[in-house]
Amino acid sequence: MSKDYIVVHPCNIFSQGKADENFEIVDMYDLPNIELSSYKCMIILGFVDQEFLQEKKQIIADFLASKKIVCFFGNLVTNWLPGQQAFIAKEIRNHWDYDISIAKQHRIFAGVKEEDMTINKGVKGFFARGHHPAPTDAEILLTLPDGEPVTFIDRSSTNGTIFMHAGNNLFTIGGMTPSSSKTTSRIPTQLMQWVQEEYMYLAERSVK
Repeated sequence: MSKDYIVVHPCNIFSQGKADENFEIVDMYDLPNIELSSYKCMIILGFVDQEFLQEKKQIIADFLASKKIVCFFGNLVTNWLPGQQAFIAKEIRNHWDYDISIAKQHRIFAGVKEEDMTINKGVKGFFARGHHPAPTDAEILLTLPDGEPVTFIDRSSTNGTIFMHAGNNLFTIGGMTPSSSKTTSRIPTQLMQWVQEEYMYLAERSVK
């Protein structure tokens, strides 16, 4: 069965490789050898070798140029993702500096409480500890207390769509699985639904 998502995975002890049948998990170093035309969305996890991705950045640029979606979760430190700037760590003065706010209502975070994103097992800072400066036309979804964009959608830097989140992956692919007792458990399914809709939007835009 054809899968919609390809996961560029670091395959290390910090990122487990479990995922459901919608996801094709590949070792990041195998990316140059993979035919990508059948995938709708490329997911790039934190802890990837970003020096390697910088060397192979044309692969990612070409994927976006073909009106596809790239979702990046983590801290960008090299120039491999078109139009995006390096991660800036948050200067922390007290625990309130980790508070997450919904900047714009969006289906990905529909029904999700800000408190549930901010606090995990009684501790703040798991969700995000900094931000990436967003392109001018980006759709900003979540912010830190001083308005720094934690999560945004960029439809202007390429012919495709870039979903940026300066934290752990929001799909259920390794890492920490959202607690079923918290509203954050809604995010993975709603994010997948958004990807499907965004892919259709890109396809329709290309024929106009």
